Amino acid sequence: MVTTTAKILQKNIKRSEVIEFIKNRLKDALIGDVSITTSPVGTNILIYCMKPGLVIGTRGKTIKSLQEEVERRFGLENVQISVSEIEVPELNPEVMAQRIAQAIASGVRWRRVAFWALRRIMDAGAIGAETIISGKLTSARSRSEKFTAGFMPKSGEFAKYVRVGIAHVQLATGIYGVKVKIYPPDAPLPEQVSVSVKKEVEETGGE
Repeated sequence: MVTTTAKILQKNIKRSEVIEFIKNRLKDALIGDVSITTSPVGTNILIYCMKPGLVIGTRGKTIKSLQEEVERRFGLENVQISVSEIEVPELNPEVMAQRIAQAIASGVRWRRVAFWALRRIMDAGAIGAETIISGKLTSARSRSEKFTAGFMPKSGEFAKYVRVGIAHVQLATGIYGVKVKIYPPDAPLPEQVSVSVKKEVEETGGE
């Protein structure tokens, strides 16, 4: 007998597999997030990406093919896929990590593209940004190099607002890893103190 915990675990594993499959299948569309909701009538998948045209395809052929492939591969019924364009891709760490990986794959120097990414993220209004590139950067030994700008909390209450994106790229020298962290414009700052003032009104009665 399958317990409730096991069912939830299996559901989460399948959800992760679907998301990973979609991201790999539509790598050129620069996907920032994939939202999956299930209901008695089927499964709804919402793809947030930078290039929605590549997801939809000519006359909707690509998205229709993707729906059929997801149903067949993962045993899902009545899959409906919709697409939403990311309004500010520079504030989406998944998109920026993929853009850095693509630039490195095309021959752009990793240090140059790291500084470019930081500049674009900060110009878009981010409070802080951090880019970490790992691999055989300058020698036969793998190492990591970090680039930071602005305010980036590492722990505590403020760290929960940090958004993280990861991408990988295969080069002749090996696999490069890219991690992008963004502290978004709407996140609080340490110096912002919220004070709640309670006003007490004393009423007196006269004779």
